[in-house]
Amino acid sequence: MKILLVNKFLYPKGGSETYMFNLGNILSSKGHSVEYFGLQNEKNTVGNSIGSYVSDIDFSKGTKKNIKAPLRIIYSSEARKKIRAVLERFQPDIIHFNNIQFHLTPSVILEAEKYRRKSARKVKIIYTAHDFQLVCPSHGMFDSEMNICEKCLDGNYFHCIKGRCMKRSRAKSFLAAADACFWKTVRAYEFIDKIICPSYFLKSKLDTQERFKEKTTVIHNFVGPDSTVYDKEDYILQFGHLSKDKGTLTLLEAAKRMPEKRFVFAGYGEAEDAIAQVPNAEFAGFKTGDELKSLIGKAACSVCSSEIYENCPFSVIESQMYGTPVIGSGLGGIPELIRENETGLIFEAGNPDELVKKLRFLLESEGRLKEFAENCKNMRFETSETYYEKIMQIYGE
Repeated sequence: MKILLVNKFLYPKGGSETYMFNLGNILSSKGHSVEYFGLQNEKNTVGNSIGSYVSDIDFSKGTKKNIKAPLRIIYSSEARKKIRAVLERFQPDIIHFNNIQFHLTPSVILEAEKYRRKSARKVKIIYTAHDFQLVCPSHGMFDSEMNICEKCLDGNYFHCIKGRCMKRSRAKSFLAAADACFWKTVRAYEFIDKIICPSYFLKSKLDTQERFKEKTTVIHNFVGPDSTVYDKEDYILQFGHLSKDKGTLTLLEAAKRMPEKRFVFAGYGEAEDAIAQVPNAEFAGFKTGDELKSLIGKAACSVCSSEIYENCPFSVIESQMYGTPVIGSGLGGIPELIRENETGLIFEAGNPDELVKKLRFLLESEGRLKEFAENCKNMRFETSETYYEKIMQIYGE
C-alpha cells in the first residue's frame, strides 16, 4: 500500500510531527511505501521522491512585509500545484492529512479529491485532528485572555472576531474566521472519509457539528516500545511548549512555594524569562531524542499543567512510559491518560495551591512515589502494533 502523509512541518517541532513520524516509521516497517508532503525547509527530515514542497512563509512578519500572507492563509494555489505533482508521481492509495491549516490550507484536500476522482483505484482520504481547528478558528478554544471559550461550537465563527481570539488581533481573528467560514461553505472536509481523534474529549467537541459526527473515531496517540530503566533523580519536570496557556506560570508559582525542590523546564516558549527569575527553576533548553528520554525518565514526576483544552499530549504518555508519574490539570483529554492515584494525580487548572498539595502528596512519600512509578511501567498504552492494527482497519474500510 502507498501512503502519503501530509503535514505542514516535516521536521521535529510538536505533537503532530511526533505523531506523523511515528506513524510513518511503523507503516514503513510493515512494508508499505510512505512519502511526505509539506513545507520546504532546510530542517526537513522526511520528504517525497520528486522533491515537491510548498515554499515556507513566516506569518509572524505581518502583512506589511508579506502582502500575500492574508490570501495564502485561506487558500494556496501553490500547495495544490505542488501536491498534485506528488500525487501524480507517487499514486498513493491513502492520503493522510495532519496539521495543514494556514500554511498548506485545505486547498490540498480539494486536490486530493480531484486525484481520487481521476484514479482508477479506490483511494481513501484520512484526517487526524491534532487540535480543535475544525470547530474553532483560533484552534485552541480559548479567547484573547486565554480563557476557555466554546462559543464557536454553534458554527458561527464570527465570535472569533468579536473576541479577538487569534493572538489578540482583530485582523488575525478576522482572517481566522474568514478561513473557517470559507472552508465550511466550500465543504472541503466532506471529502474526508474518516477523522481520527486522539481523545474522546476532542471527539465530543467535533461531534457538536453534524458534518463531522459520522466521520469521527477515537484512537489515542501511540508510543514505540522502550524498556529503558532510568535511575530517578529528585527534580520535577515540565517539557514541551512553555507558556501561560500551558500552565508554566502556575507551575512556577508552585516552585516558589517549594524552594527545597528542583524544577526543570525543557522546551521553548515565552515563559523562558519567567523561569530565569525563580531560583529553584532551571531551563534546560529544547531537547529531543535520547537526551529528552533521559530527562523524562530520571524525573521524580512530570507536570502537565495546561490551562487550555489539551487533546492527547505526548508529554503525559511519554512520561508514564518511562516510569515517571504525571500530575496533570483536569482539562481536555489529560484525565483520559492518567489513572488517578495510580500513575498520577489530577489538579484544578490554574490553581497553584492545589498543585503544591498534589506535589507534596506524591513526593513526600518515597513508598508512594515508587508505587506510582511502578504502576506507570505496567500501564498499557496504545503501542505501535495496536495502532497499526486500528489504522489499517480505517485505511481498509
